[in-house]
Amino acid sequence: MSHACQSDFGKGDYYYYTQPDMFRRVVRQSKFRHVFGQAVKNDQCYDDIRVSRVTWDSSFCAVNPKFVAIIIEASGGGAFLVLPLHKTGRIDKSYPTVCGHTGPVLDIDWCPHNDQVIASGSEDCTVMVWQIPENGLALPLSEPAVVLEGHSKRVGIVSWHPTARNVLLSAGCDNLIIVWNVGTGEAMINLEDMHQDMIYSVCWNRNGSLICTTSKDKKIRVIDPRKEKITVEKDKAHEGARPMRAIFLSDGNIFTTGFSRMSERQVALWNPQNMDEPIALHELDSSNGVLLPFYDPDTNVVYLCGKGDSSIRYFEVTEETPYVHFLNTYSSKEPQRGMGYMPKRGLDVNKCEISRFYKLQERKCEPIIMTVPRKSDLFQDDLYPDTAGPDAALEAEDWFEGKNADPILISLKHGYIPGKNRDLKVVKKNFLDNKLTVKKKTENSVPGSKPAAATPSIQNEAKLDEILKEIKTLKDLIGSQDKRIAKLEEQMAKIAI
Repeated sequence: MSHACQSDFGKGDYYYYTQPDMFRRVVRQSKFRHVFGQAVKNDQCYDDIRVSRVTWDSSFCAVNPKFVAIIIEASGGGAFLVLPLHKTGRIDKSYPTVCGHTGPVLDIDWCPHNDQVIASGSEDCTVMVWQIPENGLALPLSEPAVVLEGHSKRVGIVSWHPTARNVLLSAGCDNLIIVWNVGTGEAMINLEDMHQDMIYSVCWNRNGSLICTTSKDKKIRVIDPRKEKITVEKDKAHEGARPMRAIFLSDGNIFTTGFSRMSERQVALWNPQNMDEPIALHELDSSNGVLLPFYDPDTNVVYLCGKGDSSIRYFEVTEETPYVHFLNTYSSKEPQRGMGYMPKRGLDVNKCEISRFYKLQERKCEPIIMTVPRKSDLFQDDLYPDTAGPDAALEAEDWFEGKNADPILISLKHGYIPGKNRDLKVVKKNFLDNKLTVKKKTENSVPGSKPAAATPSIQNEAKLDEILKEIKTLKDLIGSQDKRIAKLEEQMAKIAI
């Protein structure tokens, strides 16, 4: 005989115990059981920001140890803010933005191997890669380092490869996934005819050899991008019609969020070797916001942030039943419009900070710090195993040729110290200063691949001519206005006499 016992997950989720076990009260041991979240004080928030109102289920925010980037409302095009982390308080309306897109920006992603490079996807069907100055923007940035053109509809997802330098994935509403070599501006892999409906999410695995996707057709797909082959497919992973999300965990399993047929929000854990049944499936509640999962591979903790929710739930994934263990919920009053997640190397290890979120509200970005309470001031090596560092394990060419490599790990024992202009020369050589690369690419373009961006040098020369003409016109206008003002002053002086 067995008895059902309601779990911390809430409604509809039960564990089953045999009769003798009912009398044994077991508390699962976990160092993350007492993790608590706390919002920073008002003066450490970023205020008076017009967060984008575009109807798209991306996080609208990207963070790294140097900058926080936020997609904002922009008239006549698309723009996002890039703020140095210390630039807190009220952000002036005239603060410079990254503003080269002609349609709203839908997704942004910082390069994991260079903290000054960010990619953006937009409704204007392009992907742009931007080089941010070391100390942030002093002037509006409208010239991207490279424009990647290949999608025929809006681009809603951009995601950098976790271990190979300059490899970027984009997914559009044309149901197409493109893997780019950013160094040459070339579309290297086109994954066509794999998705018959809108792509909701794309995630690389730990070493970047596979991607997993979710789609409006309710399928999870695991794809080998270099072989251009679907290796695993699961239909109706979540039966509800609302968007699903899927992420790879470090052990190769897949964690998904979605909706039941009765529109209840669900989380599930899957083994790609056997997708017939989930390892675990839990119902959470009946809210309708899409759950965005954020994963920490070092601690195996998954954080769920619902769009429109005012809470962050977090779970630990382990090998013991029920596999997905509820830890706690951070709650606040204000609903979230989006969320940024700081990489581990950007955290304060002296304060036992295990994650930091950047919560977007209507006019504000509020950092939330998750901490494990510890009495000791010593470095807590059980909380901070070696983590993915900023160095790429492979060059783009090696990865496209079929090589794989795990992330290069670093210790956080003495804190993370960013290298000066790390990787910057390589990036400049590839797509900022080196016109030979572009020339070579146009001469030896891959047969059948879609044309990449026009030669930047020709574009730049045309734009330079245009700017010089505008400057000349403005100078002439100022000269004529000066003469007019002088004349008026003379007339006023005569009247005064």
